[in-house]
Amino acid sequence: MTIRSLTRSLALAALVTATLSTTVPGATAAERPDLRLRRDADAITALGVTGVQARLTTSDGGNVTATSGVADLADRQPVSPDGHFRIASVTKTFVATVVLQLVGEGRLSLDDSVERWLPGVVSGNGNDGGAITVRQLLQHTGGLHDDYPDHTSAEDFQKYRYDSYTPEQTVARAMAHRPDFEPGERWSYGNTGYVLLGMIIERATGQPWHTEVGERIVRPLGLVHTFRPGTSPELPRPHARTYQRFGPDEPLVDVTEQVGPGTNGEAGLVSTTADLDRFFGALLGGRLLPPAQLAQMKRTVRVGKEFRKLMPGARDGLGLFSRPLSCGGRYWGHEGGDAGWITASGATADGRRSVTVSLSGVLAASEDDVLHVEQAMSKLVDDALCGRPAARS
Repeated sequence: MTIRSLTRSLALAALVTATLSTTVPGATAAERPDLRLRRDADAITALGVTGVQARLTTSDGGNVTATSGVADLADRQPVSPDGHFRIASVTKTFVATVVLQLVGEGRLSLDDSVERWLPGVVSGNGNDGGAITVRQLLQHTGGLHDDYPDHTSAEDFQKYRYDSYTPEQTVARAMAHRPDFEPGERWSYGNTGYVLLGMIIERATGQPWHTEVGERIVRPLGLVHTFRPGTSPELPRPHARTYQRFGPDEPLVDVTEQVGPGTNGEAGLVSTTADLDRFFGALLGGRLLPPAQLAQMKRTVRVGKEFRKLMPGARDGLGLFSRPLSCGGRYWGHEGGDAGWITASGATADGRRSVTVSLSGVLAASEDDVLHVEQAMSKLVDDALCGRPAARS
């Protein structure tokens, strides 16, 4: 997720009609997490988001859900709390988990070079796979340039919406540029590194990254709604539709059905709030990684300047961000935004409390608008994980 990808994925005017489910008997209105979650979801649609669905999974295994807005501008049906959506860069945490499982099994090392696994793939124009490690790919410190196809107009979208790209094609685009910086010199969020990690998983295991995700994570956890659609542009029902405006005075475009360029490990999965809550709870609860590898995943560095404004206090581990909680401590998770969808998932450090919020269709004419959406989304996550409204400044 970058400012560019968030801005590109935004569209539309606010339509606020809220629904919610699962109340907590006996709780006061001030304490009830369902009302708090609904209030925070409504605050997001008030900023211009077409639809919001959010889910909090509590330490006793209970679920609290809230929705706000509409799933479709045509029929104005309410958003489903069980809707499918493209999770974009949240896919990176799944990929990172598989890589660290392979490290725990002794099948690869975080200190292995890219060249060790993909000879000659990262080369030319000053790019050197021998100087970049697996750890640096995971932590966005490898310095590789991103060069992604982008729909800059409604005409572009209609023409290229069903195009797909192989990992080799995506990496080749990046190799046409010089690196952004020397490996390890600084941090900058990117996608090319995770395409390479998907290729490394396949080289190490003999199976595509998404097959390994399925066998190692999806099936053991029973994530029945999490999958890679590949070149299929459609989503299973139920799902909200999402929209984009390609210019300030241009009409809205329904961008729900598309393949998109990111399907090779940097993004590419579809999921639900229930499945993502279960995944992050299991990951932070130690059910997917041995202690040594989970500890490596949680070794963080400071994020770049462009991210510090969007995500104050954030630090980046290996496919996992940490952020401070207003009630003390930190939570762990990931965000993703592209093609009209914005998703944020997080869990407490012990994995006993997790939350996911999915946004479809957002109006944002400027980076300030993006910032306001991010702040409202972050507040929802903080309120849910703290179990009470965040302190007001």
